[in-house]
Amino acid sequence: MLVSLDVRDLAVIDAVSLELGAGLTALTGETGAGKSILLDALGLATGQRADSSLVRTGAERATVAAVFEVAADHEAVALLEAAGIACSGQIVVRRQVGADGRSRAFVNDDPVGVALLAQLGAALVEVHGQHDQRDLLRPEAHRTILDGYGGHGALRAAVAEAHAAWAQARDRLAAMQADADRLAEREGLLRGQVEELDALEPVPGEEEELAALRSRLGNAQKIAAALAAAGEALEENDGPERRLRHASAELARVREVAGGALEEALAALDRALLEVNEAQEGIARVGRDLDADAGRLEATEERLFALRGAARRHNTTVAQLPEVRQRLAGELAALEDREGSLVRLAGQADVARAAFDAACDRLSAARRKAATRLDKAVAGELAPLRMDKARFETTLQLLDAQDRGREGAERVLFQVATNPGGPAGPLNRIASGGELSRFMLALKVVAAGTAGSRTLVFDEIDSGIGGAVSDAVGERLQKLGQSAQVLVVTHAPQVAARAASHIRIVKTSGRRSAATDAVPLDADARREELARMLAGATITDEARAAAASLLKAGAA
Repeated sequence: MLVSLDVRDLAVIDAVSLELGAGLTALTGETGAGKSILLDALGLATGQRADSSLVRTGAERATVAAVFEVAADHEAVALLEAAGIACSGQIVVRRQVGADGRSRAFVNDDPVGVALLAQLGAALVEVHGQHDQRDLLRPEAHRTILDGYGGHGALRAAVAEAHAAWAQARDRLAAMQADADRLAEREGLLRGQVEELDALEPVPGEEEELAALRSRLGNAQKIAAALAAAGEALEENDGPERRLRHASAELARVREVAGGALEEALAALDRALLEVNEAQEGIARVGRDLDADAGRLEATEERLFALRGAARRHNTTVAQLPEVRQRLAGELAALEDREGSLVRLAGQADVARAAFDAACDRLSAARRKAATRLDKAVAGELAPLRMDKARFETTLQLLDAQDRGREGAERVLFQVATNPGGPAGPLNRIASGGELSRFMLALKVVAAGTAGSRTLVFDEIDSGIGGAVSDAVGERLQKLGQSAQVLVVTHAPQVAARAASHIRIVKTSGRRSAATDAVPLDADARREELARMLAGATITDEARAAAASLLKAGAA
């Protein structure tokens, strides 16, 4: 709901502040007083195009500030949250237009672009005028109106979701079909890589073993020389084994008479002899291995280099080559089963298409029922608007299969016949401007329960009608104001008398300039304004009495 509108230096407006409430508010004033400028100001706040000509002569900039109060689940809150702008129940929009034509916009003190401001404005305010019936002239809007009236939000979401799933399934199938050559090339590459890794048969820990063997083989001569020198040192005439045996024999001769004192020494000599023997055997074993490994260096290096080269080509380590082979083999198996994959993807696309068709059928059935109810309800509203001979028809035109999308399987068209027995046709070819306004008003009243989140603005919707029809329009607007905030710019006293609040737009002229002001009217001032609207420049007692009668009837 729009709770306030502040305008500074816009066209002939010096400074105007409006406080607005719920229900129906009437804005009246003499022709040329500036009522349309207030709507221009609201348009600026809700994303309409800015123009330097709107800036008051002599001013640096024009400024408009609009404050809206919204529920937590309002569409506008979701828009702001998606843009990263905090909102806690109140939306403050400020728009500045400089004399140089530059425009700046802020929402809750955060700068925003005009595109977001326009989206926000569409969620907050809906403007209708005698020559601005765009929703009635656009078939895509007809579908939205019907779905809003029927409460088809969940069904529409299901259709959109099913259509997205079907589109995704079709895209996957088409991608596989279109990439046949590329996939065949990929299959050949994968087969070669898997065959290479199969031939290598890398074993966990093999790289470390090969590296150690390569080091040993590469230093075989140095190792052999050291082994020979160590063996000679252990086996020469005066070697440790002979000395240890001699020492053990000497101690053994006096073992008996030593009374056990030599047992520890003898045991140590035995252990030393065993260690020497083991050392000799180890030296001999390494020597035998060296003899056996002779000629293996080249083969070892080839194997090690082959493993490391494969790891580099796959951007991995030798230890991870078995995992790489398993992954590549899995991808190869999937590509080798390409025909099977195509069949599976085609089946998935068929299932998704069937689900989309089923969702469309459910939405279509709901739309047909809602269309019947809507036509009946609009007919009930046309009679009080003195259009009881007119006929309103909601037509559902089935779309070709290739044209169906996230909005469903049919186009919705509102058609009318204004003369008894005449054929129904498109609104823009059958109805006059005043008739369009009344058709739109009837639709808004019928769908009031589904459109109460926006502020509805009617700009001279009663133009071209009068008397009892104006009173009927006022009654419909008053009814609409019970479920939505409604602002109406009007010249019809019958409409203004139905309003819950009344603001008069006044234009004052000075010697060099003119200014517009907005004045909230109390009961007495309101009667005088209605009398002026009835009588013109000279207000008579009869006009005042008629105005009082209108106010009494409007309050009943």
